[in-house]
Amino acid sequence: MKHIAVLATAAALGLGAVATAQDAMFGTDEDASYAQAVWQAMVDQRLAGDGMIRGFPYEGIEPHGLMLETFYSTAEVNGHTGTLIVKRNFGPEGVEIDQVLGDPGKHLGAYTVMFQREKGYDEDNQNWFWVKYLPDGSLDMNPKGMRLAGRVAKGADAGCIACHSGDDDYIFTTDAPIAMDAMMK
Repeated sequence: MKHIAVLATAAALGLGAVATAQDAMFGTDEDASYAQAVWQAMVDQRLAGDGMIRGFPYEGIEPHGLMLETFYSTAEVNGHTGTLIVKRNFGPEGVEIDQVLGDPGKHLGAYTVMFQREKGYDEDNQNWFWVKYLPDGSLDMNPKGMRLAGRVAKGADAGCIACHSGDDDYIFTTDAPIAMDAMMK
């Protein structure tokens, strides 16, 4: 089964392997449904959608935007309360802070989001649910048409999990989730 999962991941990333949709480790209908619940939690907290709160953009790096806003929160999704990290990705290359501040909607390219699900979801990767939304809240897709939601690229050499697994808590920017966990206890 692990071999099939790796093949599905490789196919999803465009690495040449072929697998059926039922073997996919991410981008399933269940992942898409859960991603919609996460999006609604983001809208409810004004982290996305009309009337969203704004932060001060800072310089980012690929594969995220070249300017970013990052928000740390907790959210309840389908009865589970977990850490929610929302990163707004702005571009294109060469965009400056003043341009993003002046017209953020014009420069918003995507939202990249991590939500820490319940224990047992993906213990190997600290139970993070990964999702990339387009500015309108629809799911982004990779070049092969795989929806970017769920255990994105688990077992692959590239992608969300591969990149973030190099950090102890999978978060490069802050220890905010650790502080939030302490507050929730």
